Amino acid sequence: MSTVSTVNGGISFWYAHQGTPAPREPLPGDSTADVCIVGGGYTGLWTAYYLKKAVPFLNITVLEAKFCGYGASGRNGGWLYNGVAGRDRYAKLHGHDAAVRLQRAMNDTVAEVIRVAADEKIDADIHQGGVLEVARTPAQLARLKDFHTVEIAFGETDRTLHGARETAERVRVNGAVGSTWTPHGARLHPAKLVTGLADAVEALGVTLHESTPVTEIRPKHAVTPYGTVRAPYVLRCTEGFTAALKGQKRTWLPMNSSMIVTEPLPASVWDTLGWDGRETLGDMAHAYMYAQRTADDRIALGGRGVPYRYGSATDNDGRTQPATIEALRTLLTGLFPTTAGSRIDHAWSGVLGVPRDWCATVTLDRSTGLGWAGGYVGSGVATTNLAARTLRDLIQQDSGQSGPTELTALPWVNHRVRRWEPEPFRWLGVHGMYAAYRAADRRESTSPRPGTDPIAKIADRLSGRH
Repeated sequence: MSTVSTVNGGISFWYAHQGTPAPREPLPGDSTADVCIVGGGYTGLWTAYYLKKAVPFLNITVLEAKFCGYGASGRNGGWLYNGVAGRDRYAKLHGHDAAVRLQRAMNDTVAEVIRVAADEKIDADIHQGGVLEVARTPAQLARLKDFHTVEIAFGETDRTLHGARETAERVRVNGAVGSTWTPHGARLHPAKLVTGLADAVEALGVTLHESTPVTEIRPKHAVTPYGTVRAPYVLRCTEGFTAALKGQKRTWLPMNSSMIVTEPLPASVWDTLGWDGRETLGDMAHAYMYAQRTADDRIALGGRGVPYRYGSATDNDGRTQPATIEALRTLLTGLFPTTAGSRIDHAWSGVLGVPRDWCATVTLDRSTGLGWAGGYVGSGVATTNLAARTLRDLIQQDSGQSGPTELTALPWVNHRVRRWEPEPFRWLGVHGMYAAYRAADRRESTSPRPGTDPIAKIADRLSGRH
């Protein structure tokens, strides 16, 4: 498989394929709004969309540092699925029934995104083939079966468990010994979704200012180099780029994730792979992978690579390390040996937001008017939509336009979490954690035992993931 002609960076393949949108004007100076949203990704745009739909007279301004969808919203793996970070912890804190309500809301969110995309005529290559997660070792199979049982206990009664033969009938993954499938998932083109959503929001009358980095958020103020927007409500929707804001360096850790995409594969390769249902595909490794079959018959596949840059630094153009490209290429050919002669067209990376307890949250501080949503830990394509509808309800409740709703009662609302450790402990901890996970995956790949490797269990406890 050749990587000589691989494009590295340039934000993402999705923009190379789709084209970057025409730039919008930056903030022209000081201004006012009813709601100021900082961040023009999925969270900010969905929030603007639902607020404007609910209260058309609201004056809403969105401020984006680069262009809408520049961050994770335009770089992700295109997994619209029902996973939500922190559900198990919320079950411990608020009870099993509260976590079930959160999971059911996430199940419904997949259909909600598909509905809005259709209503707004956003052609994002959406195909609802569900999510297939496979196991390739005895230890992974044991985890998969436990995972399947837990998901059913949280209300996913339409989830199914498959053996090796049934798995191969969906996707022929080399060495797969089992899988679990849920219908609550879809493949999509991330950049088409976010650019279409930005256009829909702007058509509703929301003001979008791009090339306008916010340097500080404080009550009723969003401060930029071009002026300050004053608003009763200021919402932080910056996910992996949150550390760039004044006072937020240790709020959420910007975790790196990297992707590669092949050239369009011929029918002869797809005959060997199957994948006719175009399911989104994941695995049960500790350093997990995620993949999709694109609308033009490529395989887009992602994984961790170098997980974290010192000092919560973020990249500018999505460029990733050559060693990461090689590792993802090796993973791809290990999963699908018949892709070995295919070209890798593009590689890129991006950051996702990780709270210290790995729990996604939605918050509105009624005393200050400051709100935020995020910490999706890689599950943001759908979770952003539920978070946005929840922010809408919280603002309407706070402003007296409505009372409590089912969404404002979800257990992730107003959840607080401690900050990440200062450097160098943050860098050492994250790199040590992923070194442990990779070591555990290597050991499990040659072990006949079904139990999870002890190294991974220790890493889980020390990281706060479980």
